[in-house]
Amino acid sequence: MYIQKKRLSLLPNDLSIPVGLVALILCAIGIINSLPTWGIIPRIGPFNSEAIRPLMFGLSIGILILKNPFYKTFLDNKKLNPIIGLSFDILISVAVLSSLILYYTEMKALNEGLFYFEWYHALTGILGALMMLILCWRQWGPSLSVFGVICLVYLYTGQYWPGIFETAPVDIIDTTASDLWFNQNDGILGMIAGIVIFNVLPFILLGSMLEGTGAGLSLIKISFNLMRNFRGGPAHAAIVASGMFGTISGGAVANVVGTGVLTIPMIKKRGFDSSFAGGVEATASSGGQIMPPIMGAAALVLADFVGVSYLTVITAALVPALAYYASLFATVYFESQRLGIETIEKENIEKEMLLNNQDYKNIILIFAPILTVLYALISGLSPAGSGITALFVLIILSFINPDVRRNPSRLINSLIKGGINFAQVMIAVGVIGIITAVLGATNLPGDFAIIISSVANNWLILTLILAMLAAILLGMGMPTLTAYLTIALILGPSLNKLGLEPLTTHMFVFYYGVASNITPPVALAAFAAAAIANAAPLETAMKAMRIGLVMFIIPFVFAYYPILLLVEAAGAIFNWPEFISIISRLALVIYLLSSAGSGFDQRKLSYYEILIRIVLAIAVLLVNPWIHWPIATLILAMIFLHKRKNGKLGGDPPPLTVLDERN
Repeated sequence: MYIQKKRLSLLPNDLSIPVGLVALILCAIGIINSLPTWGIIPRIGPFNSEAIRPLMFGLSIGILILKNPFYKTFLDNKKLNPIIGLSFDILISVAVLSSLILYYTEMKALNEGLFYFEWYHALTGILGALMMLILCWRQWGPSLSVFGVICLVYLYTGQYWPGIFETAPVDIIDTTASDLWFNQNDGILGMIAGIVIFNVLPFILLGSMLEGTGAGLSLIKISFNLMRNFRGGPAHAAIVASGMFGTISGGAVANVVGTGVLTIPMIKKRGFDSSFAGGVEATASSGGQIMPPIMGAAALVLADFVGVSYLTVITAALVPALAYYASLFATVYFESQRLGIETIEKENIEKEMLLNNQDYKNIILIFAPILTVLYALISGLSPAGSGITALFVLIILSFINPDVRRNPSRLINSLIKGGINFAQVMIAVGVIGIITAVLGATNLPGDFAIIISSVANNWLILTLILAMLAAILLGMGMPTLTAYLTIALILGPSLNKLGLEPLTTHMFVFYYGVASNITPPVALAAFAAAAIANAAPLETAMKAMRIGLVMFIIPFVFAYYPILLLVEAAGAIFNWPEFISIISRLALVIYLLSSAGSGFDQRKLSYYEILIRIVLAIAVLLVNPWIHWPIATLILAMIFLHKRKNGKLGGDPPPLTVLDERN
């Protein structure tokens, strides 16, 4: 046993050597495929799509089968025969391998001239689709796979559906082969897979590498010390740390697990209840995906979909993201005020939160990749090249951490974890490919646009509300990238028909793809935080939704005021008066909704006062200046009188005799 443990010491404890080797091979090929020249080395990649796509899918599936084989599942269940599980593993491996090899050989022939599909091409497409659905179910749960199955059923039975959903009869062989499998635009190995392989992989590896450098703990400690003079203390520190960490890691659940194990216990110690502590971490971690400059996989795909530069996307995302995090700060402030929580004196800081010189050095590991990505993008490097450059910079700088110098294998572990994370994403992308193939073959998005237009009667606000509800429903239980893609593919045409620019449309649905992480009944980030906080999952999700309420409001704001996105591609020419106007009113909205959500502002608010604040928050965002300016004046007067009456402006505040017991 000792020899075995020694042999596995280079790998994470829960992984086998074959998984680690395959993951490292995947990382090496992915890095070479996206490697920039920097003007000094010869260009190697990108490789031909008919070769790199099946290769990366094959490696990804190999990783997941080795990491979580059916054999082990059956072995752990005494009622099942492990030989049957092993047979499943072999069957899936052979089916996937043969399908991918046939894709490579036939795509070369398909690109060279006329081509006729035979029955075995259709069988290949069906086998490939079924394998993706099975593996996705095991990895991500039923939500995405069930939706993929529904799409497949619709593809083959659409001609029998009633009314607007009826489709033209299909040739089963041609449709299955050309739409699902042998297609470089749509389908399982289509354009989305290519984008993820080339652009997203470098940032997944960057996020995993950041975890291995040890910078996360230092970031939390520094955030805690910076925020100790705020009432919320650790809760505010969690917002800062999770936002910074999340913009690089780009995954809500991974971010919750990475930072929440440290921040959630600290928040609870300060007097916040468990579900609120989990809610703060879930909302802050989810927000990392909308915070520039990296934002995660979905933003990279968004840029390609819309046809704008990645720099344009991160510029557009800046102001809404800052507004969102400001709302989190405000909510925590009012909640700590409600609970009577005060600031922390320096002498009362816990020993493990005291800073040392290494913490300040480690913070370089956070900012260096961010600044590198920004500089590379501004210099004209592609997003993939920027990510690879930042990855190499981080690897070199990681040796300022003595823990890395003593144990460089931490970096290998990080690459392995990055390869596994990418493999998990690729399986989800495979099912998204099924969905895109069906949508393209049946024109379902166009039909959906007609339905929404007829229901909303071309009324933008009603269309946006319907789109929001549909987006939240479609995104439930899915990781952000797959949620965004599903929502954008189905709802995008509906919003474009109402005059919104493509960038604004995609930012709108992107926000709700992120929001699905904290939206009950299936809120992945909130449930992960609840497990750490020892809180009820649904209660934590409800608290997270209340804390992150502004995330559900901001998309409506930039839909009506695209100047908030700062770029002309959003549909508005920037001018300072209009920008200051909407920013000022948005600040009032944040104040009103944050205090209303906590039910406290200097004192407990009555339900009547809460309702008034919510109504005023909506009214001040109306486009008509004859309405929103008088409302803004009324809000300022209300705040002034409230502060004056309750001690903030003259006199002492009333004593807190009984705390609001509402959680």
